[in-house]
Amino acid sequence: MKKKSALIALIIFAVMVVLIAGVNAAGVEFAGSFWALVPPFVAIILALITKEAYSSLFIGIVLGALMSAKCNFLGTMDKLTVDALSTAIADNAGILLFLVILGIVVALVNKSGASRAFGEWAQTHIKTKTGAMLATFLLGVLIFIDDYFNCLTVGSVMAPVTDSKKISRVKLAYLIDATAAPVCMIAPISSWAAAVSGCVESEKYSGIELFVRAIPYNFYSIFTLVFVIMIAILGYDYGKMADFEIKAQNGDLGILEVALNDEKQERKLEEEGPADPRRGKLFDLIIPIVVLIILCVWGLLKNGFDALGEEGGSFIDAFSSTDAYVGLPWGSILALVVIILYLVIRRVVTFEEAMECIPKGFVAMVPAITILTLATSLKSMTNALGASEFVESAMSNATGLQWALPAIVFVVACVIAFATGTSWGTFGILIPIVSAIFPETSSLFFVGISACLAGAVCGDHCSPISDTTIMSSAGAHCNHIDHVSTQLPYAITVAAISFVAYLFAGILNKVGVTWLSIPIGIAMTVIFLLVMKQKYAKAE
Repeated sequence: MKKKSALIALIIFAVMVVLIAGVNAAGVEFAGSFWALVPPFVAIILALITKEAYSSLFIGIVLGALMSAKCNFLGTMDKLTVDALSTAIADNAGILLFLVILGIVVALVNKSGASRAFGEWAQTHIKTKTGAMLATFLLGVLIFIDDYFNCLTVGSVMAPVTDSKKISRVKLAYLIDATAAPVCMIAPISSWAAAVSGCVESEKYSGIELFVRAIPYNFYSIFTLVFVIMIAILGYDYGKMADFEIKAQNGDLGILEVALNDEKQERKLEEEGPADPRRGKLFDLIIPIVVLIILCVWGLLKNGFDALGEEGGSFIDAFSSTDAYVGLPWGSILALVVIILYLVIRRVVTFEEAMECIPKGFVAMVPAITILTLATSLKSMTNALGASEFVESAMSNATGLQWALPAIVFVVACVIAFATGTSWGTFGILIPIVSAIFPETSSLFFVGISACLAGAVCGDHCSPISDTTIMSSAGAHCNHIDHVSTQLPYAITVAAISFVAYLFAGILNKVGVTWLSIPIGIAMTVIFLLVMKQKYAKAE
């Protein structure tokens, strides 16, 4: 099967190279045309066919570099190494450092025995599978500051609990993913709110005010949270997720082999250790997480106030001006030092054991760092080919259908985010366009902005090259492509309901009751799941 997938990948790559060379020879301009979206779409298709992310992303990058250099070999190599890979590492250095530090913190907490203590506490207090899923959901909602922080923290904390209730790791990855970007996108105090605020150029509204006013119409985020709660309460799954959940009931949780080996090794060392080994307590897990949250928020605020300069500003102004790529590493480095001192003073780990966790945490993050670097490189090639110009020209042709425009904006944002794997890049491209389509005096202005943000989250949620999707599978220690394929039916369901809700918003706006589209969408979500539950019961 693996040889067949590799052969398919090679054939597709060869065909695309020949096609691109032929188109280039014919004098067709790649930049600013639909060709700009070809590399990411090829990468996504290959990932879904081969179930292998690294080679698929790399092929997409090579195709993008080939088009950007107009089939010149030396130019392609320059684009590949300098403009793509090297630039991706340089631009994401702060986030890569943050990921490594989170990996080290997770290794420290595991070494102390605190994670095992939490698992034992949870087994006593969380009695059911539904309870485990709702607890995971609640923790994901509470950690709303940043999606990366959310993914890795929730994964490491809740994995023992979901494992004990025989919930598959891909289901855990979905719960993480569904409470990462969707929650951050409707949290006024988050790195995402700051990013959106930075994209807004309005004479009437501040960036944060526009963000807050758009929250009620961010249908995809709101309906996703409703969807997760209902799935947990109703206690069933459909699509590929159901297959993995059946396997989990038989003991196959779908844990990555590397993570599984690490867990087996830890259990073996504990069994072979002294009769009364040092054991971390529940608060040895809670305190490091609280320290990490507080200091990361401090780091974000400090960076924001530094950016404001001597003039200063409010708490909200600081969050609007912060750079998460600087603030999160700043806070997490300080948190790491405090956590090491705390655990050593508590004598649940020795200083030598704490230092051993540093390379271990780095190694644990290598797969996520690799995929994130490749995904960012692919985005760079897409941007270099002028994807934003193509989208802008395509959007300008749809201004005649005013009532349907929110739904159209939602779909366009979904496609761009799915193809490029970035929410931030998507709303960075679309918000200025949407602001031009919907004047600030229009009653659909906030609905249009919300549709842009919701579509960006939706496409990001579905895309196998999205950094948040990558972090979710890394946090749950499951196969990345398995995570994508199992959550896709759920994400598409919510996307379809959101699309209909935006159509209702456009229609109801004519009679001044746009807000009715919100309960209508929630009702559609609940009714759909109840109907599916009945079909599932009949199948059983």
